[in-house]
Amino acid sequence: MFFGDYGGQYSAETLMTPLEELEHAFEKIARSEAFRNELTEILNPTIGRPTPLTYLKNLTEHVGGAKIYAKREDLCHTGSHKLNNALSQALLAKKMGKYRIIAETGAGQHGVATATACAKLGLECTIYMGEKDAKRQAPNVSRIKLLGAKLSLVKEGQKTLKDAINAAMRDWVASVDTTHYLVGSAIGPHPFPTIVREFQNVIGREAFSQFMEIEQRLPSKLIACVGGGSNAIGLFYSFIDKPQVKLIGVQAGGQETGKHSSPLVTGRPGILHGTKTMLLQDEDGQILETHSIAPGLDYPAVGPEHAHLLNIGRTTYEA
Repeated sequence: MFFGDYGGQYSAETLMTPLEELEHAFEKIARSEAFRNELTEILNPTIGRPTPLTYLKNLTEHVGGAKIYAKREDLCHTGSHKLNNALSQALLAKKMGKYRIIAETGAGQHGVATATACAKLGLECTIYMGEKDAKRQAPNVSRIKLLGAKLSLVKEGQKTLKDAINAAMRDWVASVDTTHYLVGSAIGPHPFPTIVREFQNVIGREAFSQFMEIEQRLPSKLIACVGGGSNAIGLFYSFIDKPQVKLIGVQAGGQETGKHSSPLVTGRPGILHGTKTMLLQDEDGQILETHSIAPGLDYPAVGPEHAHLLNIGRTTYEA
């Protein structure tokens, strides 16, 4: 339930039973060979896995240093890594007998991925999105609606990702019998950080084998952006026990202006959305407003496993 000092289940009493049900289902169903085989049969043709590891020749020559490769999750169907987790969780939810899916989204990519997964698997879908984010991400709003999902705009707070998560959690409390909350990043109460990391670790497993095939060695550094942290932990996890590989997470900067989203750089421990992690907060523990031109990074907290990796010095985080 914890990653060192971080993680846990700081949730309303009404959510403890569904969280235990989800943990049991994940351990019994999602870790089974039959589920993994079925998931692979769905993921590979639907998403386009494995995604390529592309050598960036021009950028390498421009920088004049190490050879640079990109793990091309942007080539996944729907345009990001989000569909890895969305399809996986949606399939698990269907096997649990949940016919309705809810989700939050910031940049809109997780909303599109969840709507796509629900359309494919025949599940009802509601997406919560902050009104501010919706205005910034109009193309993804259109895609969510086109895929048949209901879009619920959140007009409270900063009208961004944090507020969308709050709204989704309120919905889940009121509808746990029929609904699965498909969390989009490695955040939230246990077992969500573990579930999302496991479903996104397909990125790291592929990158590990592809790099060994291409270079016959491991990379010296891995670099990934970190908002909630799902793509980063998905990439990093296969290399955590390889100390020769330096892990670097990059958060949204702007500290000099007071407008940023980098809790791993300037935050301190606290509890938000059911988990203990690193937060942007004032002296009274009130959550600070965040800012990033990238809505997917506009979040005042981070997945608890990233907080743990920072704490033990395994990963470096910059802004």
